Amino acid sequence: MTDAAYRERCLDALHRITRRHFLKTAAAGFGGLALPALAGCGSADSASRSAASDIRGLHFAPRAKRVIFLHMAGAPSQLELFDYKPELHRLHGQLCPESLLEGKFFPFIKGTPKMLGPQATFAQHGESGAWVSDMLPHFARAADEVTFLKAMHTDEFNHAPAQLLLHTGHARPGRPSMGSWALYGLGSENRNLPGFIVLLSGGKQPDGGRSVFGSGFLPTVYEGVQCRSHGDPVLYVGNPQGMSRALRQKSIETINAINQRDYEEAGDPETLSRMAQYEMAFRMQMSVPEAMDIEQEPQWVHDLYGTQPGAVSYANNCLLARRLMERGVRFVQLFHWGWDAHGASAAEALNIGFKERCDETDRATTALLLDLKQRGLLEDTLVVWGGEFGRTPMLENRTGDDNPFVGRDHHTDAYTMWVAGGGVKRGFSFGETDEIGYSAVKDRVHIHDLQATILHLLGMDHERLVYEHQGRDFRLTDVHGEVVQQILA
Repeated sequence: MTDAAYRERCLDALHRITRRHFLKTAAAGFGGLALPALAGCGSADSASRSAASDIRGLHFAPRAKRVIFLHMAGAPSQLELFDYKPELHRLHGQLCPESLLEGKFFPFIKGTPKMLGPQATFAQHGESGAWVSDMLPHFARAADEVTFLKAMHTDEFNHAPAQLLLHTGHARPGRPSMGSWALYGLGSENRNLPGFIVLLSGGKQPDGGRSVFGSGFLPTVYEGVQCRSHGDPVLYVGNPQGMSRALRQKSIETINAINQRDYEEAGDPETLSRMAQYEMAFRMQMSVPEAMDIEQEPQWVHDLYGTQPGAVSYANNCLLARRLMERGVRFVQLFHWGWDAHGASAAEALNIGFKERCDETDRATTALLLDLKQRGLLEDTLVVWGGEFGRTPMLENRTGDDNPFVGRDHHTDAYTMWVAGGGVKRGFSFGETDEIGYSAVKDRVHIHDLQATILHLLGMDHERLVYEHQGRDFRLTDVHGEVVQQILA
């Protein structure tokens, strides 16, 4: 044996007894339990999936199998859409009472603002008599399909932390998102598609960044996969020029054989996650283009949603969400950016930019609900709609004077979301705000309560769906949250 070979062998032996190697090996037993029940991860995780079945999965019979979360990023004004307050008409233009401002902090309101009446016309719709404004004429037809949560409240008044709180249960980056928790607990029904898919529209990413659909400290196989309705559905999944599918398969098998040896040596569960992602990406080359091809849909479906194949649009994403539900994707997250109606510009005006956001989404949201229902999917698909917080009943006056356009500031104490299908009541309204929509006064629902309820509808106890990280058990709802039993069908 040469001196160089001898030294290399000695270094390799030393590596195997280093502190880092010891810790990685000692952690392997716990890490293995964290591996995905994500269908389609291939043979590499089959043993771990079997071991994990004892600690995760259904805690009781589910009412929903899948979730579509429609996030209106920027926080739409409940006072222009669903929470009708005639008293605001009477108070319009008057100075806000000091009692509403004492001890409160708003991101942009300065001094004493004026009260702002509703910037829309309201009417009651359906057998339930739900109040819906004329900014959502299509949705008025579906009002009997949903449960309104009119006394939502949150802890954060800035967009990024509020979005993180809504989707991860914590206002700072680093925690797993709701879709990741759902996939971790239940796995996917389709081995050829990701179990958690994200679709963006409106021209920008959410303020909370990719963390709002990230996997946090869960293995990365649970992270949301961003797909696109224009161009390649998923970036970098296609083969490089000159590489055949057979050659790609052979290269992945070779890479994963090396990864398997690395896992057997070090026991790092992220190695298995990486192997699963390689295999999933290979299968996605065939499954994703088919699932994302909305041109296969008949013309009457395009007319229903208002879709434009090849465009980047919320309507296209709603149709894609339905197609992904049909193919067994567990959690689909839509983000539509642009709802931040401060009144600082035309794009942020309640009667201009905000109305444009309504026009962009109203028809497709309604179509999604009605299409899921007619296909028998709504009964076990939970649809959630809303933003990260609400809006003040006062006119925003960012500089101490009235803003150049009509808008409202951020508000954490009262706003509206709605849920439909998947085991919740139809044509129901839960919670009330005061006569001007400033405070939730009855049946308040916190963000953590909503999260607990979503997991409950999926058949999981939010207090038992946990993951050990840095010496303690973590869960989506942290140490909070109560299931809102009153809205369950």
